[in-house]
Amino acid sequence: MELTPHDLPALFAQLGLPNEAHAIDVFISSHFPLPLHTRVYDAPFWSPAQAGALRQMLRDDSDWAVVVDTLNSRLRAQPGVA
Repeated sequence: MELTPHDLPALFAQLGLPNEAHAIDVFISSHFPLPLHTRVYDAPFWSPAQAGALRQMLRDDSDWAVVVDTLNSRLRAQPGVA
């Protein structure tokens, strides 16, 4: 049984990024807005390993897919709307 939480802080930890709430907000605001035609895993700010992990999470429709979708939405949403 997997006990890892599936939330944004855990996703950022999986990606090797700072995962405190403030760090996540800074990351999102510094990469906002992600163009509508760009898939979240094709964004230029990911390393190849990070992009591959995100792609795999979505392709497998894993428990992480919902969290990746949340990140995707936040990267595209208007500030203050999430």
